[in-house]
Amino acid sequence: MAERYWQEEIETASREQIRQWQSERLVKTVKHVYDNVELYRKRMDEAGVKPEDIKSVDDLSKLPFTYKQDLRDAYPYGLFAVPQKDVVRLHASSGTTGKQIVVGYTKNDLDVWDDIAARQLYAVGADENDYIHVSYGYGLFTGGFGLHGGAGKIGATAIPVSSGNTERQVTILEDFGSTVLCCTPSYAMYIGETVRKRGIDPKKLPLKAGIFGAEPWTEGMRRQIEELLDIKAYDVYGLTEIMGPCVSYECSEQTGMHVNEDHFIIETINPETGEVLPYGEVGELVFTCITKECCPFIRYRTRDIGIITADKCSCGRTFVKMSKPMGRSDDMMIIRGVNVFPSQIETVLIKMGYSANYKIYVDRVNNTDTLEVHVEMNEDMFSDTVADIKANEAKLEAELRSLLGIGADVKLVAPGSIERSMGKAVRVVDKRKLIGG
Repeated sequence: MAERYWQEEIETASREQIRQWQSERLVKTVKHVYDNVELYRKRMDEAGVKPEDIKSVDDLSKLPFTYKQDLRDAYPYGLFAVPQKDVVRLHASSGTTGKQIVVGYTKNDLDVWDDIAARQLYAVGADENDYIHVSYGYGLFTGGFGLHGGAGKIGATAIPVSSGNTERQVTILEDFGSTVLCCTPSYAMYIGETVRKRGIDPKKLPLKAGIFGAEPWTEGMRRQIEELLDIKAYDVYGLTEIMGPCVSYECSEQTGMHVNEDHFIIETINPETGEVLPYGEVGELVFTCITKECCPFIRYRTRDIGIITADKCSCGRTFVKMSKPMGRSDDMMIIRGVNVFPSQIETVLIKMGYSANYKIYVDRVNNTDTLEVHVEMNEDMFSDTVADIKANEAKLEAELRSLLGIGADVKLVAPGSIERSMGKAVRVVDKRKLIGG
């Protein structure tokens, strides 16, 4: 498609210009948090760093990291850098592993968020003539509001469906003329399956593109979604702590997400040592907010594992790209001493012709870790003999052992038997944690 930009002068700026913006904004932000947030003032004092020591992006590594636990410890408003009267909206994480993390937004923060979401929408070919079907959840979760705001910014029609009631979702796709679908990739799979079950030809739907994020997904899953819904599937990245969806966004190349570098500085670090890594090396992604007013977190450790590249992109955008997160350092399973990510297992399943509907069970039996993977069969496989199913399980087990270096028990289960997610998919049940072992 012909490349279109929401803010061409920014999205295609020279690297020198981007670096100048980042340096100026970093200096201003560091002074802002030092003057207004006790945690940053204390951390910088302990490190012997003053705001005047930060003169450009070259000085970023002098600054201390921010951790998710810092946000929990400061619950709810301890890291806000502006007075309460300037806060016009709150968002928060689910809080499933502890206290919620709470983030505030000023009017300007929301305007920035709408702008970066507009960049994503323009990058997938949307404009004022489109209908943006938002099936991310609305509420304290940032997903729904992010793309909704971007739709309003470009003058498109937002359809705030939220998640759930999938039959109704499909009816709306048919009747309302939805052209861009926004949801988690696992829910896009479910919507696609429902479209097919209802005998609807996706080629007859107006839908042309999807913007999918909020959970890890593989290239294989992308192709499955594109086939199920007859669309182009684009990746988007965000997190509650930084800005919600559209911190980075994918263009027509579909080879990584452009980071909105006029608002965020991205680094990769060695997750064990904190050492900053060069572009092209796998590491933990770290973000610094340089235009946010309420919650401009400095060097926030995401725990997402990825790669940054600065190769020239055919779309013309000059922002660096980040890869799809390969997993999370805190989601990584250590099984019999081996590091295992769910995305590795998904890659094998899709390569072998299975869908991305699976569940991983980790347990400890007689002081030994066990790994069991439940995988849905398709309708053709379900009609196979017991011997054929056992043979297919053995093939999958051999492929997983080859990739992971450890054995896994595979159980092929009936089509539709694994619960579908309408939000973030829960792929792993680690019974070792449940029993405290």
